[in-house]
Amino acid sequence: MATDPGFLSTAAAIAAVGRDLYGLGWLPATSGNLSVRLDRDSCAITVSGRHKGRLTAGDIVRVDLVGEPLSPGRPSAETLLHTSLYRWSEDIGAVLHTHGPASTVLGLRHAGRDRVVLAGYELLKAFAGIATHATRLAFPIFENTQDIAALSDDVLARLDGAPPPCYGYLIRGHGTYVWGRDLDEARRHLEALEYLAACELALR
Repeated sequence: MATDPGFLSTAAAIAAVGRDLYGLGWLPATSGNLSVRLDRDSCAITVSGRHKGRLTAGDIVRVDLVGEPLSPGRPSAETLLHTSLYRWSEDIGAVLHTHGPASTVLGLRHAGRDRVVLAGYELLKAFAGIATHATRLAFPIFENTQDIAALSDDVLARLDGAPPPCYGYLIRGHGTYVWGRDLDEARRHLEALEYLAACELALR
């Protein structure tokens, strides 16, 4: 049930993160969507078209992992990009989709390329399992499309063929998807990626 205490506390946590990320300028207007896995078969996700700076727990809906709502409300139009990741890996506990300026522009600056590679930064150690700056992390880039089902299939095909670890991807001119084992880890990965994207733009 969407009214159980576990769902309500998760919904409140998602809403709080949404307000914080809006304050950082990464969720302007009604952009972006945020989710947290609830159990093996469902997740909580932001509803469609809601201003993230004014999110409340009532703006979160429960869906199954094929994107069908299990509680009142219309889930984000990009729900399948979340639920497909939860099906792909049971280790993923939260997914954040934002429109941070640095990562959005970085994807555009990599025209004709299918990935961004980050190397040599001390902050790479913010990503789970990374213990040294002497590493390289690749973030796939996908072309923007309104066909979310096709895009989710493309994402999974690329992730299945990519060497681990992978913490997120960019949609060119659209924004970033980042995940983690829980909401805190996903947020840490997002903050690190946005900072590193800004560094990459400064270098260029």
